[in-house]
This record gives sequence, structure tokens and C-alpha cells, in this order.
Amino acid sequence: MRPLLTLVHRWLGLAVALFLIVAGLTGAMTSWDHEIDEWLNSDLYKNQSAGPFIDPVALAKTVEANDPRVRVSYVALGLEPGHNAEFFVQPKLDPATGQPHALDYNQVFVNPVNGQVVGRRDSNAVSLSRQSLMPFLRSVHTSLHLPAMWGTDRVGYWIMGAVALVWLIDSFVALWLTLPLRQGSRSATPAAGRSWWTRWRPAWLVRWRAGGYKLNFDLHRAGGLWTWIAIVVIAFTSFSLNLYREVFYPVLSLVSQTTPGPYETRPMAPLGVYVQPKLGFADIVALAAQQAPARGITMPPGGVYYESRMGFYNVSFFHPGADHGEGGMGLANLYMDAATGEVLSQNVPWKGTAADVFVQLQFPLHSGRILGLPGRIYMSVMGLVVAMLSVTGIVIWARKRRARRARV
Repeated sequence: MRPLLTLVHRWLGLAVALFLIVAGLTGAMTSWDHEIDEWLNSDLYKNQSAGPFIDPVALAKTVEANDPRVRVSYVALGLEPGHNAEFFVQPKLDPATGQPHALDYNQVFVNPVNGQVVGRRDSNAVSLSRQSLMPFLRSVHTSLHLPAMWGTDRVGYWIMGAVALVWLIDSFVALWLTLPLRQGSRSATPAAGRSWWTRWRPAWLVRWRAGGYKLNFDLHRAGGLWTWIAIVVIAFTSFSLNLYREVFYPVLSLVSQTTPGPYETRPMAPLGVYVQPKLGFADIVALAAQQAPARGITMPPGGVYYESRMGFYNVSFFHPGADHGEGGMGLANLYMDAATGEVLSQNVPWKGTAADVFVQLQFPLHSGRILGLPGRIYMSVMGLVVAMLSVTGIVIWARKRRARRARV
């Protein structure tokens, strides 16, 4: 059994190692994505203007008036003093070609005091420039920044979700391989007569002075043991977030009571198809503000996004700045029909069935935000640990491969 599992661990680990190096290193940085992005691009994020804010929906109309080729898809409602308002835009169809206009940007920054457009950028650009670095790394972390292909923009998410599932399985195989051999086993050493913990204890230790291959092996084995629970959490949440609609939610619905929302039930229009809303941002924000108190939502509307391929709005509730903050279960959301304003479903932290709360936990656990600032720091360190475990695993395989070839 052990030789078979060793083989399984070797090849499963090698299959996902390069992906995990990329995911680990990018994850270590994206734990601080907003802070780094704002530091790199203070000209886009910050302003020195003083005075009352212009209504965000009116600012959205300014964005569209400045470029008739675009329509706003996300409006930031929770404006912060000293910060510009952020908007995401989508291209309209070009009447001359019947195709979406070719844009070189999808994000717009507007001074909320005077309504001036201060900057634009393409958050989907493949670039390591100052403006594009953090959006690019975020996209690489979640989906390898793969473009739409075969009629879907989900291919990168499928790949990273499959990698996470393989990694999760391999983590249990790796744990089993660290366990000491049972007494009486043909492979057991004379030390097998000692207690079980005494025989397992060396697997948790690192021979720092050994150097070379021994140190590399200890870092791989002991590093995996000390962080095993965190690895399982990260691997599972990576799988659940990337394959949410395709695998995670359908399976969860089979074993527990869930409350499906539009993301789970509504069909998605093909790429490039825009479902025209009957209600605008102002209508939806007003309706959402009326509905929120009765649903236990005490925070103000912080942002509203129009899901143009499904025909509904997602209104998020949070205090200004808390969307990129440090804590808790995240934001409250109301999902509202774009034609009628009907509340299709809600997401209120810690409310709903046990399965609903389990779904809510996935991103806060994955990002470490469930524990606030300490959790974010820990997950950033874990990104480096995941990359280290992958590199040391490759070194172990390469060393043993050379040894096998030398014996031939």
C-alpha cells in the first residue's frame, strides 16, 4: 500500500506543483491587493478635494456621458473622504459592426467632489506595469488570467479548481505517508518497538544544520505537517470558489438544505449578450435601501453591480472602505431582478441554513479575513509556504530521479 501511495503522491504533486507555486506567490501578494494597488496608484485612488460628494449614480452618468461607447456595470456607493469613486464599465455594441466597441479600459476613477474623470485603466490587461500589476496578479491567482475560449470565460477557473481538488486529495495522501509504519510491518525498523508518537515525532522536526537534501526533505515533510490543516482549508476553499456553480453548490445541495439565488438558478446568456435592464441603478439602490432594515441589514449600501448576462443587480452593503477591509464574514448582499426590482435572494452573514453559512464561509476562510488582520498575515505567509512545499517536492523528485538513473 505504501509504495502505491508514494507513487500517487509523487505524480499528483508534480501535476499541480507549478500551478501551486504560481498560486502561492500571487496569493501572498493578493492578501494585500487593495493596499498595494492603492500605494502603487495613488494618483488613481486619492484626491485632495474638499467638499460634499456628488451622488454616485450621477457620477456614473458622467462616466457614460464622457464616452458614449460604454455603460457602467458597477457603481461604488460607499465613498471615502480623500478617495476617488470607482466604476467598472462594459462596451456597448457598435451599430456599424454589431460587435462590442473595442475599449482600452474597463475601470474609471472619478473625483466625487467635482465629478472630474481622473483616470482609466484596463484591469484585464496582461501587464506588470504599475497600473496593471495587482489586477493582473489577482486574475492569475484565480484563473491564470486565461482569456475567454470555447464560448466561455470560465476555463481558467476550471483549471485552478481542478488543481485545488487534486491538491486536496494529495494532502491526505501526504499526511498518511508521514505516519510511522505499524509494528510488525516488514519495512518497520528496530525502532518500531517505541511508542507511536515517538516514531512519528521526527517527521515534525527540521534538521536545520543538516543542509542539502536532508534539509530540503525535512522542510517538505515537516512544513506540510505543521501547516496541514491550513493547507486543507486553502485547497478546499480554492476548489469551492473556482468550481462553485459547476460542482460545489450542486453537490452541497444534494446533502444539505441550501437557499438558491440567481447565481445558482438563472441561466447565463452567451458571452457578448447584454440583458437590458428595465430599472436603473438609482431605482435599485432606493428599493434596496427600503428592503434592507426588514432583512436585518444595518449597513449602508456600499456598491451595486449589474450582472448583465443574467439580468439582476447585486447590491452590497458595507461601511465605506470595509469592502477591502480586514474582518469577518464579509458583506451583506441583496440580489434584485432588473425588470421588477423583486428581491430574488439575500446573503446576510451568519444567517440562513447551515449550508448557506457554510457557503458564506468559503471566501473569508480562503482569504483569512475571518480572523481579521492576523488571518490575512497568516494567509500571506501560507502563500509562501505553499510555494516552498511545491519547490522542495520538485527537488525531492529530481534528486530521486537522478539516483534511479545512476543505478541503471
